[in-house]
Amino acid sequence: MVALFITSLADFLCGYPLFILLIGGGFFLLCYSGFASIRHLPDALRELRSKQSRDSGQQISSVQALASVVAATVGMGNIAGVAIALVMGGSGAIFWMWVSAIVGMSTKLHEGVLTTIHKHRMPDGSTAGGTMYIIDKGLGEKWHWLAVTFAIAGMLGTLCIMNANQLTEAIVSTFTTPQWLGNSSLIHPVAESLGWSHETVFRLFVGLGIATLVTLVVIGGIRRIAKVAQWLVPFMVGIYFLLVFYIIITHISEVPGVFKTIFSEAFNLRAGWGALAGIAIIGARRAALVNDAGVGTATIMHGASSNPSPLREGLIAMLGPSIDSGLVCTLTALALLLCGDIQAVEGIKGLDVAMKAFGNAVPMGEFLLMIIVLCFSLSSMFSYSFYGNRCAAYLFGERRARWYTWFFIATLVIFAVMPLGIAIGFCDLFYALMAFPTMITLLLLRRQVKEQISSAMTDYLESTT
Repeated sequence: MVALFITSLADFLCGYPLFILLIGGGFFLLCYSGFASIRHLPDALRELRSKQSRDSGQQISSVQALASVVAATVGMGNIAGVAIALVMGGSGAIFWMWVSAIVGMSTKLHEGVLTTIHKHRMPDGSTAGGTMYIIDKGLGEKWHWLAVTFAIAGMLGTLCIMNANQLTEAIVSTFTTPQWLGNSSLIHPVAESLGWSHETVFRLFVGLGIATLVTLVVIGGIRRIAKVAQWLVPFMVGIYFLLVFYIIITHISEVPGVFKTIFSEAFNLRAGWGALAGIAIIGARRAALVNDAGVGTATIMHGASSNPSPLREGLIAMLGPSIDSGLVCTLTALALLLCGDIQAVEGIKGLDVAMKAFGNAVPMGEFLLMIIVLCFSLSSMFSYSFYGNRCAAYLFGERRARWYTWFFIATLVIFAVMPLGIAIGFCDLFYALMAFPTMITLLLLRRQVKEQISSAMTDYLESTT
């Protein structure tokens, strides 16, 4: 009953309310800012190479913050999330993920600027950021309840429900068979003693392994997470690009038809306006889990950056959606539409669809994708542990926040054995409860961003010429 209630509530909040807020609100910010994120995209790319954005000082740099954000967003959502969107909404859902990416760039520009303006100074002299601090400092005490709402949702929404669940699914489907599980000298005795199925016991062991790997990184704090992300992100995106590039080359004649299908299905009215709205909502809902624009997690990571310039941080932050929802999601969609049998899938399935598609198209494709999935998933878990820790620190203080990190690690084991449908409901619900406070705050403080862009952009352009 509890699972059914959570799933129903998530379906409601992540339907029209979340679609209107993220896409509608983000489009309003895009127009209100004078399409700043599109006009200043070349400046953002130039800023990515600048010394100031790479200088970390005693904290992390803007580039490390972006790498950590992308490490979190380029994860299960880019593979399993895209597959789920295709299964639930058809190829047209991908178009609305692209729309979300364009709109999300503007939203993240606002997030990066505001989190830098309203940084919280820590007792040791370092800075922290996040939607909760933007609300407290930007909107005042009467909005404190909204900051608390975000922090509570942030602790629960960043528990890597989807990542732990789907990574475990991939390992089970790739490396095991029912016969092997039943004959395992380790798994069989445990299954007999606990009364569990052999697959459930194996998933438990996988969860314990994941938790161990994550622990080795996250106990080192944000600097270790950022260093790992800065090395891991270019590697995993590059390898994934090569894998999909092989699929595209070997199916080059079918690529134009795939793009035609995406655009035609995105505006398909054969089933009426309700069906069209449903496809758009599915695409936007999955995109919210992919690029996090408007959800507020990016404000936490970019708020930890040593960069004192709100404009520079905003320019770096806005590149995130173009990488995850733009580049990586498009690569996944092309691979699945070229090689996957989306129409034959029954029920809600994510990573399993992708594994079969890559296995059919690339020699040893399932195993190669498994390596990429492992990198994607672990990188997300590293960054999400920091997000939840910061929310816990805001609510309970720095000393008690340490206990959250261990709680986060323990839940990786729990979610490894949780059914996918329930996992999606939990994940979507808490993401929605993070998005509402964040988007409301961005909309209310939009003038601060516009003033910052107007006043600082001239000086910025002069300094880069």
